[in-house]
Amino acid sequence: MAADRFNKDRSWEFIQNKYVGTGHSDITKYEWATNMQRDTLSSHFGHADMVMYIGVAQNDSHGRVRYQLLEKMLQPCGPPPAKDDDA
Repeated sequence: MAADRFNKDRSWEFIQNKYVGTGHSDITKYEWATNMQRDTLSSHFGHADMVMYIGVAQNDSHGRVRYQLLEKMLQPCGPPPAKDDDA
């Protein structure tokens, strides 16, 4: 029983190291939202049918939609908030 608990802890650490978007206890709301937006945009970008669907809905070519998705990935939630250097 105890060995399973330690294996789960190790596997959770492995998942956090492998996948950036899984987060940790010190992640900020902005970082979490940025990770979620980038995951969603990359999923849309990777599925050609979804890109075509968005293109039809917006009356744009699929190339323009792909470009717009890539542009949104740079700062999906806007510029990062100002950091307090009180520490």
